[in-house]
Amino acid sequence: MEEYRHLFSELESGLLDEMTSKGRIVHVNAGDVLLQSGQNIRNTMIMLDGLVKLYRESDEGNEFFMYHLNPGDGCALSLICDRTFRQSSVTAKAVVDSVLLVIPLDETESWIRNYRTWHQFVVGTYRNRYNELLETIDHIAFQNMDERLEFYLKRHRNTMNTNILKITNTEIAQELNSSREVISRLMKKLSEKGKIRLLKSGIEIL
Repeated sequence: MEEYRHLFSELESGLLDEMTSKGRIVHVNAGDVLLQSGQNIRNTMIMLDGLVKLYRESDEGNEFFMYHLNPGDGCALSLICDRTFRQSSVTAKAVVDSVLLVIPLDETESWIRNYRTWHQFVVGTYRNRYNELLETIDHIAFQNMDERLEFYLKRHRNTMNTNILKITNTEIAQELNSSREVISRLMKKLSEKGKIRLLKSGIEIL
């Protein structure tokens, strides 16, 4: 945990000590499902390294991408769980090999009362997730699919800090609740406009 303390410089030293002593560091591989919709939440998850995506899944298996968790982020849903509400409404999956701090919920319930900076961390996490969801909803409600696709690609570029995205048209279609054929056609148009370059192993955003 010592090597990750710089991610939480705003938190009190006593709180960081508790996080270190009561949490455990978990390493996961790309593609691992960390939390399933309907699963009971027993731990608070905080990102230390890597990238995790959260999404809703329909009965037909279609995905609705919500947001990413980056190093220093907490899983908003797990942060506010208590003894009366512990069931997940989303699925969390590692996009790349990742490292998380996992803390039992029973240990974090008192932190809201005892640590002002933990309260601020929880509220700030929810504010950021709320703003991201509003942005996503705006694009769904007010933009057509080609605009949504461009927004999606730019967000992923910024999140992953690279112009090369190793993602397939099928994966994009799932997250945008579209079809692979539609996404393939739109990707070809973006390529013809010089906005992207189609690679064998992914996409380069120009």
